[in-house]
Amino acid sequence: MITATSAQMFEQARKVIPGGVNSPVRACRSVGCDPLFIERAQGSSIFDVDGNEYLDFVCSWGPMILGHAHPVVLAAIAEAMAHGTSFGAPTPKEIELASMVVDALPSVEKVRFVSSGTEATMSAVRLARGYTGKKVIIKFDGCYHGHADSFLVKAGSGVITLGIPGSPGVPDEIVKNTVSIPYNNEEILEKTLRDPALDIACVIVEPVAGNMGCVPPAPGFLLKLRALTAELRILLIFDEVITGFRLAYGGAQEYFGILPDLTCLGKIIGGGLPVGAYGGRADIMDQVAPDGPVYQAGTLSGNPLAMAAGFATLKLLQKEGFYTQLNDKAAGFAGRLGEISERTSIPVCLNRVGSLMTGFFTTDLVVDFSTAMTADTQRYGQHYRQMLSQGIYLAPSQFELLFLSSAHSEKQLDRALEMTEWSFKKLAKK
Repeated sequence: MITATSAQMFEQARKVIPGGVNSPVRACRSVGCDPLFIERAQGSSIFDVDGNEYLDFVCSWGPMILGHAHPVVLAAIAEAMAHGTSFGAPTPKEIELASMVVDALPSVEKVRFVSSGTEATMSAVRLARGYTGKKVIIKFDGCYHGHADSFLVKAGSGVITLGIPGSPGVPDEIVKNTVSIPYNNEEILEKTLRDPALDIACVIVEPVAGNMGCVPPAPGFLLKLRALTAELRILLIFDEVITGFRLAYGGAQEYFGILPDLTCLGKIIGGGLPVGAYGGRADIMDQVAPDGPVYQAGTLSGNPLAMAAGFATLKLLQKEGFYTQLNDKAAGFAGRLGEISERTSIPVCLNRVGSLMTGFFTTDLVVDFSTAMTADTQRYGQHYRQMLSQGIYLAPSQFELLFLSSAHSEKQLDRALEMTEWSFKKLAKK
């Protein structure tokens, strides 16, 4: 494939944008190539500025569960846009979308919209501290909750992709109030939460870890977490920026049957436009200004275009059988990937929950951050480049997710599997 225009644009971008990208993983450094610049997308395909078409398994990092440029969603955006793009004032669509979120998520009685997942998580933690009067946050190694200062301790996503241990600019006084512990380790979890020296306001967790690759919760882990936090009066925050409206219409909390105190959302609820939200029990949410003393604000919060796109998306996700069909499609795809791994003798630990999955190039079972780190990132980079050359667009990092959408056809998945076997055979010869 010819990508000369992308290469030229990347050189131009590096002169005016740090690293030439506006989010670090997009630079593709960990997979040994330069990024493509994307011009448009349709259904399950994206098209670069050179006119090349790629079958997309990134789906804008998750929100394009219906595929790109869905006509119903585009029509909703166009209708809203005709009335203006931003008012900085309440709109009817905010009520409609908020009502849908409250109806969908079992634990949410009230919800506040923001403009990103990072805003949602940092606001939820501020609220937890304000509500409890305590300081310490417990998070899990390899889980990523956005780039707010409190979360850049043993974080996932671009932090581990680029090998960054933390970040300069984050004061020690902030980091000392964040404690990161191993994911899926009940013994350390209980010991930490019962430590009388810690003044714990909340535990924040990805119910399915998605930023060190897909790492499902071990059987009983979320139940133990919920039981301990309830007993010790510590607020439990589910970061469902990835899993919300992705695993099930009611998110991971419906999928696993476990209710947190607060929930963070993003991605899908804006239909692909910038959006985030946090919500939970009414007594907690009533502490948010103007009703309560915990301050959070934003001019673009509840933006009318994002509200319209989100409302249209969630209406489509209510179609009977949508999640069963999508998750069954993903199960079949994952099963055949496993068969390819066996036939080619390329060891891959394939983790999947619903339509989320990651193939780790390792012989180990991946159950936490340390086992995820056993993956062969160089081999993944070779596989990424080989697949890209055949028009298959994967995440440019071993530690991200592969997403399926309802727009992926069986014929397209067959071709992706065919190209995967071709790539694995090439890897086996090296």
